[in-house]
Amino acid sequence: MIHETTTTLHAADIIARAKTFFSERVPNTAAYPESEGPAFLSLRGQGGEEIALAVMPAAGGFRVRASTLFFDQGVERFLSTLPPLEAAS
Repeated sequence: MIHETTTTLHAADIIARAKTFFSERVPNTAAYPESEGPAFLSLRGQGGEEIALAVMPAAGGFRVRASTLFFDQGVERFLSTLPPLEAAS
């Protein structure tokens, strides 16, 4: 499933938060970095399941997309911790 949100955080901050969140805040289904770059992160967890995270510029902030088959609840929890991008009036 693909999950998406927009935030005021920059890519480096989002990736740092994701690494901490998935290794510490989801202990029963932890996932750890497998590969990363300036705007993406791939994590592996239980049974080799993957979380793929990408960050792209968006109007006024950054768009975060995450894809996973097993970690849907954890991904939604993580995205909900990011400061939201305020909607334009």
